[in-house]
Amino acid sequence: MLEVALQHNQPSVVTKLYLDCGKGFSEEHVYSLPIKNGRVSKRLVFLPFGVKKIRLDPLESEGEFNIRHARLIWLTSAFAEERLLHRLINMHYRFREQDLKCVRREIKASAKEKGCPVRDHALQLYNQTFIKRPTRRGYQDWIECEEQNHHQQFALLSQQSQSGPLISILLPVYNTPEIFLRECLDSVITQRYQNWQLCIADDGSDKSHVRQVLDSYAAKDNRITVCYREENGHISAASNSALELVTGRYIALLDHDDCLSEFALSRVVDALNKNSAARLLYSDEDKIDADGFRFDPHFKPEWNYDLLLAQNYIAHLSVLDTDLVRGVGGFKTGVEGSQDHDLLLRCIAHLSPDEIVHIPHILYHWRSIEGSTASAANEKDYTSEAGLKAVSEYCRQYHPGASAEPGIVPNTYKVCWPVPEPAPLVSLLIPTRDNVEVLRCCVDAILQLTDYKSFEIIILNNQSSCEETLEYLERITTDPRVTVVNWDYPFNYSSINNFGVTKARGSVIGLLNNDIEPINPGWLTEMVSLVCRSDVGCVGAKLYYPNETIQHAGVILGIGGVAGHSHKYYERHEHGYFSRLRLVQELSAVTGACLLIRRSVYEEVGGLNEANLAVAFNDVDLCLKVRAAGYKNIWTPYAELYHHESVSRGADDSAKKRKRAKREAEYMRKQWGEQLYQDPAYNPNLTLVHEDFSLR
Repeated sequence: MLEVALQHNQPSVVTKLYLDCGKGFSEEHVYSLPIKNGRVSKRLVFLPFGVKKIRLDPLESEGEFNIRHARLIWLTSAFAEERLLHRLINMHYRFREQDLKCVRREIKASAKEKGCPVRDHALQLYNQTFIKRPTRRGYQDWIECEEQNHHQQFALLSQQSQSGPLISILLPVYNTPEIFLRECLDSVITQRYQNWQLCIADDGSDKSHVRQVLDSYAAKDNRITVCYREENGHISAASNSALELVTGRYIALLDHDDCLSEFALSRVVDALNKNSAARLLYSDEDKIDADGFRFDPHFKPEWNYDLLLAQNYIAHLSVLDTDLVRGVGGFKTGVEGSQDHDLLLRCIAHLSPDEIVHIPHILYHWRSIEGSTASAANEKDYTSEAGLKAVSEYCRQYHPGASAEPGIVPNTYKVCWPVPEPAPLVSLLIPTRDNVEVLRCCVDAILQLTDYKSFEIIILNNQSSCEETLEYLERITTDPRVTVVNWDYPFNYSSINNFGVTKARGSVIGLLNNDIEPINPGWLTEMVSLVCRSDVGCVGAKLYYPNETIQHAGVILGIGGVAGHSHKYYERHEHGYFSRLRLVQELSAVTGACLLIRRSVYEEVGGLNEANLAVAFNDVDLCLKVRAAGYKNIWTPYAELYHHESVSRGADDSAKKRKRAKREAEYMRKQWGEQLYQDPAYNPNLTLVHEDFSLR
């Protein structure tokens, strides 16, 4: 077993152990170990007979570091095997939820198929769980392996029935380059599902090839209908002209230089057959360049109301009930560039969540060429302005008191929700034990920085014995906003906070670790504005390590076997996966290190689980109970704080703590089952091994 603990100044670190087996050090014999700053990281290494030297490279690039701990421990083969198998079950997608017997059997079968020793193959699989983000499988590999396999299986299962509904595809056209126009039309004609109608509206094109191409295709296929507008009216007017041609029950939206996957309509019909109430369907998508090269896949979450307000994440492919679109008045003029976002917002006002269906497959290829919105969000400033107009109008009509402003990233938006009057009292609960310097930083920063005025701090003193800590606790209570209550029992995060709620006066409860330090004055105002919405349960914040990397941007279920932190170790300035580090959104769970919840909701779901989750996963469990009760859990990037993670409690680095952590993880898997592996805020095509939204 290799154990390493480093203090370093890098955003992320992978330590490498090299072996010299007689021919010098090389990449052939190397073991990688991602390092958590200041904490002991461990992994198995196999030292074959004949090793001459070993070399430890703490960093991969220039930087400052301090080796606090480094050692190799000899293990019995039985212990090593069990450790390896458990990591595969927890961290490798191939072995999720399998028992040890099944994993052993699958490894043996796979090794036999590959013609290599079982031990070597097991180590290869184990090593895959330590590979850092930049070296993981690329999208082209995913297309060749996963997508092709998905298509083949789907083709066999569906038998491509043509008995489904007529789908009318809206295609507004204006001076499209001939090669792209033909590729677009061909992608419709070659659909496996053939019960479609292509409704084309040419918006006064003055390029002669456009009419020639459209007329030739229409002459060959009577499913293609074309109308020629006398003057250019822009995208909304042209789309409405195409809408007038529709005879199908559903409409699909297609841009004039984009392409559909050959299974696009087949997948849509399959989803309709499985979801009879569906009136809005959308799929995953990628981009395609002028040469037909596919890249930048967007694997989207399930229906996510707040994310749609922040960004048109639905985009392509969108399929809508024809009566619904006509009922809201079709496409609105004046929001060109974001007309689809505007249409979606007006449509969702008439839909329930079970009428909105996400299809987790790449069904649409968005053309990315110079000057296009797909190429870069800032290529078309008017799209951001139009989108802001659409979101603002939606808020005005359906959320009086709320307003919209530009987001941090182009084509994104921030909805500003009102804080009730009078502002509710927020009770911030802070469990602590000694480490006064940590607690002082937390409490003083809250008192001095926070611009929200209606709050109280309740310090839950869990058997502190340090004289300096006790003196601080006595002194800080001279501030009328601060109260100290004692919890004279062994550490149990759930029990401590449940006790704290009984002492709280506020209608809003805030769970805070004692190693939290606010960054922006409006952090609490932002969180309160969200938690006071009647549809919201828990609200989480954006937390950074002191080195300015992401510690928490929401919780993704299933990662590592139970749950992991979204975008962990990303740089503070990064936008994240399709800007999600910059957008308010619904997530399945948020960390209890900084969490707000209305007291009524907390009590409704029974608070934190004292019996089964004393230390870990109690926050995830709380969020899942809140979600099961019908509330949304929201994460916001506009509440920013530092998190000096578990400075007071410490890491799970003793046998007793590891046993407790294992027991709590097993409880979560038993209690929540498949929900842990079907996170609606994530996507089944993304990894459950790492926390970076990389491919599965």
